[in-house]
Amino acid sequence: MPVIGSKELVAWLPTLLRSKSVNFPEIAYPTYRVGAILAGASEAAVAISPEHWPPADLTWVNSPANPTGRVHSDQEYLSAIEWARANNSILVSDECYLEFGDSSTPTSILQYANGNNQNILAVHSLSKRSSMAGYRGAFLIGDKDLIARIREVRKHAGMMVPLPIQKAMTIALSDETHVAEQRARYNARRAKLVPALKAAGFQVEYSNAGLYIWCTRKESDWDSVSWLANLGILATPGNFYGDLGKSHIRIAMTATDLQITEAAARIITAIKG
Repeated sequence: MPVIGSKELVAWLPTLLRSKSVNFPEIAYPTYRVGAILAGASEAAVAISPEHWPPADLTWVNSPANPTGRVHSDQEYLSAIEWARANNSILVSDECYLEFGDSSTPTSILQYANGNNQNILAVHSLSKRSSMAGYRGAFLIGDKDLIARIREVRKHAGMMVPLPIQKAMTIALSDETHVAEQRARYNARRAKLVPALKAAGFQVEYSNAGLYIWCTRKESDWDSVSWLANLGILATPGNFYGDLGKSHIRIAMTATDLQITEAAARIITAIKG
């Protein structure tokens, strides 16, 4: 089902499904939590392993993850599916960065459903895959009965994707060449920035897929942000993504190649004094 933007879907899916409780990763895109708030649902930030997840009507997983770039293992997906089926929870996998693997190759949760997509949905976005953020083009795939429920509500709530945007999405999804080029571009930028950050004392964690570098210098995230800002480099404080991110920062590799090269040079110059 085509949808107007993955952000919009994340924000409104608990409302569309009338969810009363929502689980989401403990370090995560903040819109998962906002979606629970909009729905008036109880919320829980949970670890990767479902061992201690509370019961929930809807549970989000995200791989490659924003902000960490972490990629789920086969067993992590299988455990999440097993938990969802045992608890009759809708399991939604946010896979907006799926095509952007680097040292790890991301996979879709649907590969582990054994042909049974009941209560499982996956979200994909052309904003990332094809740099079409302004088009607000995304789509939902998985349990046909859940998608039918959402379509029935959407007939009244609106938010249908205009046909010209759907046509553009079809063309973009029919081509893999531009995706491979963009993946190589992001990975080259990561390869340029990571050594400079490590030389400056940052420890890079995960960051093996997606568009971001997740790193820490074991100090306040704001101190790290300020240090980079004094060099003319903007980063996002990790606390935006949960309490566990307070000593981390997220660096997006969405600047130009030239700007990334300049940022790495500024870091190296700063630590050399």
